[in-house]
Amino acid sequence: MGPPYRHRWFAAAAGISLAFAVVSVFAHHSLGLTVFADLVGLAVMLAAASVTVANAMRRPPLERSFWLMMAFGFLLWVCNQAAWSYCEIILHRKIPDPFFFDIVLFFHLVPMIAAVAWRPDLLKKEGRIRFSTLNFLLLLGWWSFLYAFIAFPHQYVVLNVDMFDICYDRLYLLEHALLLTVLGLAAFTSSGAWRRLYLNFLAASFLYSVGAQFLDRAVARDTYYSGSLYDVPLIASVFWMTATALSARDWDLKRDDFRLDPRWKKLVPRLAMLATLSLPALGLWTVLFDTSPLPVRVFRVLTVLTAMLVLGAFVFLRQYVQDQALVGVLQESRRSYDTRKRLQSQLVQREKLASLGNLVAGAAHEINHPLSAILAHAEQLWNQEHMTEQQNTLLRKIVAHAQRTRDLMANLLSFAQQSPGEKALVDMNVLLNRATQLLESRYPGGKIRVSLSIAQDFPRVQGNANQLFQVFVEIIENALDALREAGGGSLEIAARRQDAEAVLQFSDTGPGIREPERVFDPFYTTKPVGKGTGLGLSVVYGVIQDHGGQITCQNKPEGGALFVLRLPAAAEPARMTAGAAGD
Repeated sequence: MGPPYRHRWFAAAAGISLAFAVVSVFAHHSLGLTVFADLVGLAVMLAAASVTVANAMRRPPLERSFWLMMAFGFLLWVCNQAAWSYCEIILHRKIPDPFFFDIVLFFHLVPMIAAVAWRPDLLKKEGRIRFSTLNFLLLLGWWSFLYAFIAFPHQYVVLNVDMFDICYDRLYLLEHALLLTVLGLAAFTSSGAWRRLYLNFLAASFLYSVGAQFLDRAVARDTYYSGSLYDVPLIASVFWMTATALSARDWDLKRDDFRLDPRWKKLVPRLAMLATLSLPALGLWTVLFDTSPLPVRVFRVLTVLTAMLVLGAFVFLRQYVQDQALVGVLQESRRSYDTRKRLQSQLVQREKLASLGNLVAGAAHEINHPLSAILAHAEQLWNQEHMTEQQNTLLRKIVAHAQRTRDLMANLLSFAQQSPGEKALVDMNVLLNRATQLLESRYPGGKIRVSLSIAQDFPRVQGNANQLFQVFVEIIENALDALREAGGGSLEIAARRQDAEAVLQFSDTGPGIREPERVFDPFYTTKPVGKGTGLGLSVVYGVIQDHGGQITCQNKPEGGALFVLRLPAAAEPARMTAGAAGD
């Protein structure tokens, strides 16, 4: 794609503007020239509005707001140009001064200023849209107040054409200065295609601003007529903006991070505060120093009071929205902190288990050799007949402790040599029912109740049936032991689907756990000596981690312990059997 094709719209805009300038130079002031100039102006403004509306419909959502506000500004411009054309072409009258549609012309720059201040080229956080909408409404309210306070009284309260023209021209010039400022700031802080777009709009707006000043001077000297050279900058600037909007369809408008100095981010709130605080000062000036006729002063005081209510409401609403956004940020930070803390704890636990597994694997092998020798020699002593009763008792203790040590070594080796195991789709309903029935029969007497609740949409998981069965047995057995020591109680097991996870809850009414944060540490146990090794829940933790899940433990406020298991649900619930976990 060569340069002529890339710049075709700008070339067309320059050619049409040049043709309009040639007509303005060589044509004489006549009705035909007036009709030509007014219709060309109306056509190009309608084209600009149509192009920006079309851009809004095809661009991404965050960029859409920019083009919609630009389109709104062009549509207001179209309304003013249509009224101007109606007076000159249909009614054959000069434009009255003051003209009602001067108000429409004055406000057509407000949405354009808001569009540039919206900065669609920057990445925005959630909630930015609400702030930008409030900023636009605040800007619109402020300019409405300025027009009502400065120009409107001379237009409709007490007619003073000369004062109205002076006030209007100065306000319009100030509005153009603000538009050029925000465009210049946007061009300075942007990059790539967005900078090109902002620079083109800046140059076109500057051309229009300069041309508007010369046109106003010509109107004041009564030397202006439609189709004169004073219209050339207006027509050229609108054509330029239209060509920019058309060319932007082929540009790679990428969004970027905000690179403006952080102090500039506070500019809009500070301007809003300054605007609100200036209202009482303007009201005081009206009462003490304004020499305008009484109706004008009364109108200005009422305008100040109304603006104070409206702008004050906008500032309050903006602060409320900002407070809600800050609360959301704090909540998100809290969730992020909890997630990070949980992940860190899981990582530490995993590293701890891995290191300990390597350690005990070597230690267990070394201890097994002397332990086997102790048992062998003890057996030889046992076979001797001339041992006393006291020696027999001591030998039994040696054998008992040696056997207990051997069992402990077996548990250590089992813990250290955990393997992932083969995984398949597992029906957890079957495993939970088997584990519950197996253990409930060991605690007769009716003092301990076990209830199992499984949701109908409880999913299957991808895992090892035997390992998951052992996990359920270990958790249920620990809970039932705690209930037996407490003299009875209930264990509630609930299984349900939550989003893409299978969630299981084991909730008992026992005494709870003394240190729930340590319950998965190896060798941590609250059972008496000889009743447990403290490795069961560590093995459970390792199995759940190997299955890509999470397990947490906590004490309930009303008493008792709560274990929560989360396992990824299988993507497709294919047909299968859980596997004979207890076979």
